[in-house]
Amino acid sequence: MSVYELLLNRRTIRRFQQKRIEWEILEKLVNVARLAPSGSNLQPLEFIVVDDPEMLPKVFETTRWAGYITPRGIPPEGERPVAYIVVLINSQIAKAGGQHDAAAAIMSMIAVACEEGIGSCWIGSIDRDSLRRILQIPEEYVIDAILALGYPNEAPVVEELTDS
Repeated sequence: MSVYELLLNRRTIRRFQQKRIEWEILEKLVNVARLAPSGSNLQPLEFIVVDDPEMLPKVFETTRWAGYITPRGIPPEGERPVAYIVVLINSQIAKAGGQHDAAAAIMSMIAVACEEGIGSCWIGSIDRDSLRRILQIPEEYVIDAILALGYPNEAPVVEELTDS
């Protein structure tokens, strides 16, 4: 599949099989994110990979899934992500613009995850204070987003909008 086809066919996944993702694949995702474009080559991003079964529910509780979708797209127990990658911006390195670097890194991870057969959901609606406390994230880091990951347990399709 070409990159073009991959990006055309990729969909946000909100329901996941409970099959663990191999650590080598998670490392691969962080590596591609690390090498994504960075403004002025400042490279202000850092990543936290969460795949510990005891930590997954704690991170899940900090996320606000699909708040604008009716019915809300909250995955039920048994279909929740099996890994998260938390994307951080070191505010001491990037005074501004780090969110652009984060977006490039996240999109790179999404594309490689899709190539590996792994579904993802880019989450920006987060209880950042709780997540900071749970993962002991120092104050100099801005929590940009969480990438929720797992093998898909759904196959979303694109529906044509008729009223827009």
